[in-house]
Amino acid sequence: MQEQVQDLRQSIVEQPGTYQYTCFHLEHKGNRVNDFIELSEVKDLAAGGEMKLIEDPYTEKEARMHMIRIRDLIGAAGDRVDTLHGILAGISLHDTIVPPEMMDSHTQNGKAQKSPASESPHAMVDYDFDAPASIQTILPLSTEEPPKTIKGICVSPWNPPPYYLRQKGHLMYLQLTTTEGEQFQITSHVSGFFINKSSNSKFDPYPRPQPKGASAHSLLALIAKVSPSFEAAFTALQRYNNRKDPLANFQVTTSIPANPWLVPAMESSPAAHQPDITRTQESYLIAGVDNGETLRDWNEEFQSTRELPKETVQDRVFRERLTMKLFAEYNDAAARGAVMVARGEVAPLNPTENRDAQIFVYNNVFFSYGADGVGTFTSEGGDDAARVAVGKDVTGVRAANQLDIDGLFTPGTVVVDYLGKRLVGQSIVPGIFKQREPGENQIDYGGVEGRDIVADNEVFVPVFSKLSKALKVKRHDVWDKEGKMHTLEGSVETKGLLGTDGRKYVLDLYRLTPLDISWLEEYWSDGPSADSKPSDRNYPHRMAVLRPELVEAYWRSKMAEFVREEIERRRSTANGSATGDSKGNDEAAPQVIENVESTDKEENSLATTDSKSDETSANGQQERVDISAFDLAFNPDVFCGHSPPSEEKKAELAKDEEDVRSICNYLHQDVIPDMIRDLRGGEVGFPMDGQSLARLMHKRGINVRYLGKLASAAKDQSSRLQALNALAVQEMIARSFKHVASGYLRTLPATFAAPCLSHLLNCLLGAGLNTTPKAHVDEDLQQLYDDADWAFVNVSVESLRAQLQQQVHLRFRYTLEDGWVSKLKYVQLLREISLKLGLQLVAKDYQFSAQSTSHTNGATNGITNGPTNGGSHGANGSSSKKKKKNGDHDAASQSSESILLTPPTTFSPEDIVNIIPVVKDTCPKSVLAEEALEAGRISMMQNQKELGQELLLESLSLHEQIYGILHPEVARVYHQLSMLYYQLEEKNAAVELARKAVIVFERTLGLDSNETILSYLNLGLFEHANGNTKLALVYMKHALDLWKIIYGIRHPDSITTINNAAVMLQHLKHYHESRIWFETSLAISEEVSGKNSVNTATLCFQLAQALALDQEAKAAVNRMRESYSIFLSKLGPDDRNTKESESWLEQLTQNAVSIAKHAKDVQNRRLRRIQLTPQMTLGTRPQRQVGQSSTDAAIGKDAMGALEMDPRSVDELIKFIEGGGDTTKRSSKTAGSRRGNPKRRGGAKSS
Repeated sequence: MQEQVQDLRQSIVEQPGTYQYTCFHLEHKGNRVNDFIELSEVKDLAAGGEMKLIEDPYTEKEARMHMIRIRDLIGAAGDRVDTLHGILAGISLHDTIVPPEMMDSHTQNGKAQKSPASESPHAMVDYDFDAPASIQTILPLSTEEPPKTIKGICVSPWNPPPYYLRQKGHLMYLQLTTTEGEQFQITSHVSGFFINKSSNSKFDPYPRPQPKGASAHSLLALIAKVSPSFEAAFTALQRYNNRKDPLANFQVTTSIPANPWLVPAMESSPAAHQPDITRTQESYLIAGVDNGETLRDWNEEFQSTRELPKETVQDRVFRERLTMKLFAEYNDAAARGAVMVARGEVAPLNPTENRDAQIFVYNNVFFSYGADGVGTFTSEGGDDAARVAVGKDVTGVRAANQLDIDGLFTPGTVVVDYLGKRLVGQSIVPGIFKQREPGENQIDYGGVEGRDIVADNEVFVPVFSKLSKALKVKRHDVWDKEGKMHTLEGSVETKGLLGTDGRKYVLDLYRLTPLDISWLEEYWSDGPSADSKPSDRNYPHRMAVLRPELVEAYWRSKMAEFVREEIERRRSTANGSATGDSKGNDEAAPQVIENVESTDKEENSLATTDSKSDETSANGQQERVDISAFDLAFNPDVFCGHSPPSEEKKAELAKDEEDVRSICNYLHQDVIPDMIRDLRGGEVGFPMDGQSLARLMHKRGINVRYLGKLASAAKDQSSRLQALNALAVQEMIARSFKHVASGYLRTLPATFAAPCLSHLLNCLLGAGLNTTPKAHVDEDLQQLYDDADWAFVNVSVESLRAQLQQQVHLRFRYTLEDGWVSKLKYVQLLREISLKLGLQLVAKDYQFSAQSTSHTNGATNGITNGPTNGGSHGANGSSSKKKKKNGDHDAASQSSESILLTPPTTFSPEDIVNIIPVVKDTCPKSVLAEEALEAGRISMMQNQKELGQELLLESLSLHEQIYGILHPEVARVYHQLSMLYYQLEEKNAAVELARKAVIVFERTLGLDSNETILSYLNLGLFEHANGNTKLALVYMKHALDLWKIIYGIRHPDSITTINNAAVMLQHLKHYHESRIWFETSLAISEEVSGKNSVNTATLCFQLAQALALDQEAKAAVNRMRESYSIFLSKLGPDDRNTKESESWLEQLTQNAVSIAKHAKDVQNRRLRRIQLTPQMTLGTRPQRQVGQSSTDAAIGKDAMGALEMDPRSVDELIKFIEGGGDTTKRSSKTAGSRRGNPKRRGGAKSS
């Protein structure tokens, strides 16, 4: 009963039986129900009560919305060409990777049934680990066309109604063409829709008499009356749509959908352009004749939402839900406006200024360039500093939004990178353009014109002090140009503005943390330009600030030190306390410290730490640690040129500077080495691509500018760290290419973006095919733009490489090795560049060298053997050779003309089919949903399973209500809950949630994002645990193919995945293939961890078992002996693993002797193969997320950073090998009978 009436309305609109209703209200006992209240507030409404649906008269807006809804519903809407959403935006491949016959062999609860499909080969047959992946992996299938219900419906040429007919209730005129070929003119009336007597040449909008006449309240019902074939076609269309999971069909509304970087050729069916007259009319249908309905006062909406009450849970849910919806709509509108500004389609408000200083207003959003147009950042690095500042401002505004401080307001802020330009879109703050009286400052708090003039209006102190306290910003003194001292709560760069609406706004939040002085002192020097500075001190800007995550981590470490010292002080003053008291203190101390170190997780709870001062010790007694004496905050304005006039102030400033140096030392001496050590030892999940590497660095508080330091530290180290070095170098090259390309694009007309980018890509990635590529530029078109800079035309392979080497050294302080080009992973680097620049490329086998299109160094652009994605993408039955032949023929035919004219190049302008904006927003996370999630985690850790499940399910419900279903945060909760249900043996629920996570990740983060891959891997694991091993292998294969696309072969963490697949093959009794997979896993482990590591010993142990199953007794003994030797040398003779491997070695040796004696029986196949139940297989385990530790990945399991040993006893396996029966079968009735409904409150009780 907590749901809103609005939710009930939405479910009515989406239900198959009530599709036709859009304009209605609900009544209960004859009383109209308000749409914006909760069901619990409806008078006399009880469980099982009924409400009546009453059709309402239409307005013109509702008629237009009804038309749009029905068009989408009956499949009459063609493809949309969108400036923000690219080609195939928000697509999911989940439902296409599984062969139909495999899906047909499952019942609704997911358990496999006996059918002919169960005899079909599994997905891993002849899998080639070292083969390059196929780009077909991330392409949609060319499916059959959906059934057509009508030929077309559009706005009639007679629209809009003349004045005299508007007064009679006419709202709009439509034109319908049925599949039978008949054309009808329709009048939209306040009472509904009816067929009128108009034709293409005669206007008569009154009802047509029978038999041709018809009328209905819904357009859907009207079409069914006039078209005999409509209902059958509509039913067929619904069946067609229902083939996909509903999540794959829902519209993405609360986040920007992911855009694939590879898309099918434009003439293929998934991307083909279709005729649709109504596409040109959509602006009118959505926004009305004057487009006035889309103009919104964004700022007032933001601030009014912030002022909504938040006393009760219902208040908070409504407030946060409205906030998320508003941010999504604003981000969409601002990004669209930024694209139009970047393309030159919006007139500036100050056209006489230079381009970088121009400002724009479009759709009530204020736009400016992220460049130093007015000289504000001249001494800080100019355009580079301004570009960084606006990016940091987004981070600062998001932090302020997350804190949600009463009385402090922020403008809606979005940063958009498009065509080399960075634009900032902000909601218009009332009074920001107002000219103040002479003597008054434009800003009320903080620096007005740099640091020369400082305002310190006291009304801002209370709200700024809350912000600063939460963000660990110290109250400090600054001096203006006249030497007058001002005491500020935040940085002098952070400004306060008292709006004309009376609200206090905070602006320019790019300096919430101190400067990274250790970096600046080493690599920055003052000067007019980078060219005039020494090469070792020419970093492009002085905006190198520390990350907020680092400040939090340092604060927590110092807090932990303070608590320890306080505990030690108490112990030392106890002077002979009773033993029991000492024990109580011993128990209390770690609990207090643990609490301190676990508060303020990530960036969500920056303001909650100070409340965590009282803790309960294990013996139930109160152990209080007063943390009021602990005070650590940082002055963000140190090292900025302030000169205190007194010795006292100089000493205070020196202390502030020392604090900043200390946190910089903490970064260099603790944080970066810890990350290197964790990645070297395999303690955390290894990053897969540049995005996951940057995210891991940010989570640890490390700026991306330290990529060079990471690469240097990982160089010439273990194989695992060499993989980190290669990934870091690839990321630096991709980011440097982005900066170089942006420099050329910034001054180019949008028409020449594709020729420019294709030429630069040819110079970087296509030099193996053509060492002297030429830019493809239409000279006739070029002459139209006199003021454009055509410098990109002169770029050569050598000059681009030199520029990239310079940029890598300039921005990351890393020197690329000689021959770095030969080590590139071409497709992986192309993907990174495309994601950073927003490119959508034609999916084809790009030829990076003259020798072959499918065997270039590291290029995953070949076609894999067999059908891709477990058979779905090879549904036509053609072999890979045939596919390759066809692909080569298509490529040749497409570019035959250019080959005749010029030498071949890897990329042509036609290959870049679209460029989409890259958006950074300031949307906060839901505090309420996160609180419920954290409470559920804590309860589960305390073994309160029923309460924990209740809280986690409540958190899931809150996430879905607040974010909407299609949002990355909801997908992450699906993922976490699926792991929980897996551990609780709720297999069906785990599979259901994992499938949802996969689809939502695909649609919101990308088909090949690292989180999508991890979700596929775990979905495969859960399907295997649920008895659907062949389906599990399809998911595992798809994930491995995706892994090849984003990383290449032999990722350090692929050992776990290959192991899991080997176990699954063993379960299917494919013992020989299983053994091959174990051998591959061992080979990667030896390469990554070394031949004498504990991980390698564990894999030798598992391989020995697999060899025994494959009847290779002698080889099994040798592998077990290797395992025992490593365990003995690394862990000692008393370790459990050493003893276990020794026992196995003895038994396997005896068994090998026995088998040798009975060779004749072996030849006669009297030796039974093992019948393994799911409980008896080698251990599978979930794949860790990037940066996730083993203990986090498997709560309650002793992970130790190593692979798990087989839980079976020696006797069991030996008895199997010798032909005995299964003596350890356990009843699975209890686990199998559990209902796996993730929405069921409380879940199943654990036994």
